[in-house]
Amino acid sequence: MDDFVLVSRSLIAVGLTLLMAMLRLDAERFGTAEYYEATGSGERPKVRRRLAWYGIGLFLAVGLLAIYPEPQADLFLGFGDRLGAVLGGIVFGAAGIAIAVAFASYRYRRIRFPDERSYPGALLNSTATAFIDEVAFRGAMFGLLITSGIDPTAANLIQAIVYALATRLGAPGRDRYLLVLALGMGVVGGWLTALTGGIAAAFLGHAVTRFAVFLCTGHTGQTLPRGREVEEIESRRRPPEGWRVIGSRESTSRDR
Repeated sequence: MDDFVLVSRSLIAVGLTLLMAMLRLDAERFGTAEYYEATGSGERPKVRRRLAWYGIGLFLAVGLLAIYPEPQADLFLGFGDRLGAVLGGIVFGAAGIAIAVAFASYRYRRIRFPDERSYPGALLNSTATAFIDEVAFRGAMFGLLITSGIDPTAANLIQAIVYALATRLGAPGRDRYLLVLALGMGVVGGWLTALTGGIAAAFLGHAVTRFAVFLCTGHTGQTLPRGREVEEIESRRRPPEGWRVIGSRESTSRDR
């Protein structure tokens, strides 16, 4: 391939990667990824807006595959070692489930299963978000950093940090657990990508972890600050256990 064409395609791939990072940074406006829930006013973003975010991410991913000369070899945009991808994804996903269960047990003292009607949308959001994240960060960004001559370990840390920042989970008032989780998924996903030669393992583990967080916490990834969950607010309104409210309907009927 002509050197000029090769350089041009590589520069276009860099541009597409940056666009995917910007799209991820704007997930809150679209109501996707960690923000796939109603806002504080109770308003839910329109379905078309969410589908547009998924569609744009998919379009940019296809563009990377079509433009870059060696997307699987250089950008990890493929399965890589299939057996390693399956095993790595299963281990990653199992660890993600354990972390989600542990967090819910610590924070809520129980598993907060959400309304069953929300499962299809949350599953789509978890899968599509994981795909876009892995293509953009563990795939294209990680691969481009390595091909530019950066040490793979340093490249892995860079893409993981950029990914964690792109999720905007470090903003004031947001649960730091989620920021640590995002950073951890970025590092582990990058390590698995380098190990297997593809993003399949990272994608599988990422998607399972996201859905596990949804099932265990009742949120798609953006848990409310401590003290603002529905049951926490309700518990503050109830009198202490063993106390009786004088003049309540329950106590009046019992006295009679």
